[in-house]
Amino acid sequence: MAPSTPLLTVRGSEGLYMVNGPPHFTESTLFPRESGKNCKVYTFSKDGTLFAWGNGEKINVINVTNKGLLHSFDLPKAVCLEFSPKNTVLATWQPYTTSKDGTAGIPNLQLYDVKTGTCLKSFIQKKMQNWCPSWSEDETVCARNVNNEVHFFENNNFNTIANKLHLQKINDFVLSPGPQPYKVAVYVPGSKGAPSFVRLYQYPNFDGPHAALANKSFFKADKVTMLWNKKATAVLVIASTDVDKTGASYYGEQTLHYIAANGESAVVQLPKNGPIYDVVWNSSSTEFCAVYGFMPAKATIFNLKCDPVFDFGTGPRNAAYYSPHGHILVLAGFGNLRGQMEVWDVKNYKLISKPVASDSTYFAWCPDGEHILTATCAPRLRVNNGYKIWHYTGSVLHKYDVPSNGELWQVSWQPFLDGIFPVKAITYQAVPSDVPSEEPKVATAYRPPALRNKPITNSKLHEEEPPQNMKPQAGNDKPLSKTALKNQRKHEAKKAAKQEARNEKSPDLAPTPAPQSTPRNTVSQSTSGDPEIDKKIKNLKKKLKAIEQLKEQAAAGKQLEKNQLEKIQKEKALIQELEDLELGI
Repeated sequence: MAPSTPLLTVRGSEGLYMVNGPPHFTESTLFPRESGKNCKVYTFSKDGTLFAWGNGEKINVINVTNKGLLHSFDLPKAVCLEFSPKNTVLATWQPYTTSKDGTAGIPNLQLYDVKTGTCLKSFIQKKMQNWCPSWSEDETVCARNVNNEVHFFENNNFNTIANKLHLQKINDFVLSPGPQPYKVAVYVPGSKGAPSFVRLYQYPNFDGPHAALANKSFFKADKVTMLWNKKATAVLVIASTDVDKTGASYYGEQTLHYIAANGESAVVQLPKNGPIYDVVWNSSSTEFCAVYGFMPAKATIFNLKCDPVFDFGTGPRNAAYYSPHGHILVLAGFGNLRGQMEVWDVKNYKLISKPVASDSTYFAWCPDGEHILTATCAPRLRVNNGYKIWHYTGSVLHKYDVPSNGELWQVSWQPFLDGIFPVKAITYQAVPSDVPSEEPKVATAYRPPALRNKPITNSKLHEEEPPQNMKPQAGNDKPLSKTALKNQRKHEAKKAAKQEARNEKSPDLAPTPAPQSTPRNTVSQSTSGDPEIDKKIKNLKKKLKAIEQLKEQAAAGKQLEKNQLEKIQKEKALIQELEDLELGI
């Protein structure tokens, strides 16, 4: 039986060691520290009872509960390890090499029997991407992508291929989670004008024109990411292109598709244009969250009909993480963002806390659903390496900073099976902590020397949109119900889509506000029928608008040039001339 508190495994320049989880945070005696910098890889089994690591000489496997060494394999070059779901097989991978005379290299993907330590099978696997075979949860089925085919093995008998799924140029596949019947999603990229497509099959029914459970084709796809929900009832597909031909984004173009196992499919309509940063399923399999759009990014929860359920507004975020029980959602901005996090109660759509984990490169929920791990790791960042353990209410319970001459390479929780930790009621009050809180440094905006002695004007590059339940309701202080919020969100999305379509078709007809100082009758779009007079009216309005902008700049403290001041003085004469021309219409 695994310990009741998850362990924390740390790998870095100080070696490989384990730390007891909350509330103690002391170095664990279950695993003696492996000193040195030679540890390249480690992994836990799915239930957290077995632990394997490579020290540059051998791959060792131990039982975490009784500290017993089970096996030691002579694999000094192994860089990838993975246990099968029921701890029957250990898969190892090392870089593929060929001999100098050009002959084929030796198999580099080994599958070992964890109980006996014998090698069940060796394969040649040239690419590190998708190196590991995919097992069903009961290990009845195991699948590999080989030469544009998916090979299926049954009951860990790797000497006989039980089934094959053959489509022209299969690029990727994902086996469904959960019990039988097993399903598989396959992606075939488009070529010679034909579209790319994703198809869902039920194992082992692969033959015949109507064998596929569902099919979704699309043209804009250089690569896809396929995400099954936990109940294996639907797949989300993020289709990406390497280049955005419209020039709107440096990161290419993404679209989000929904494919259900019953054959239904849809394009998820995202109200804001821009990249799709993250999409994640709730463990309930009934809803998913997408983070998308040009910064500040939007975050929205959708149901299985692809209708928006709740909109979190906009903010500096590029990732979403549901807690293991699915009752808490963290929206975060890591990487090139400042590490701001928003912790939400997704049952009541209530904000719990807004901690800041600066310079973080890694985030993980603890299996207990209460604690969060954030870390700054090399090589992504080589300075200020370390990790923090948080309570979801925003308190830092433990903090470790690597010495300035050291590096942190990897840190992760010991996994546990679902159901080990019960769901606890959500608390909104920050839990007490012995770790002193750090106030994040607030970066002040640069001010040029000419403006430093003048009053500060509040100006923002972007106006952030609040969550939908925090938006002011005109003439109604009563909060809206869930159904009313949902209907309002759908109405706003349709309205925004229509407005964007209208603007794309006729950008020149977008309404521009008239200068405040011009008379009301100057807004009229009536024409005289004389092209010369119409041209004069248009030029006068243009000049008045420029004068209005100059007056705003002067009010903001900007020093105007002599010719700009002269323009402002001509405003009255221009207005009079405009009135005379329009009265003559």
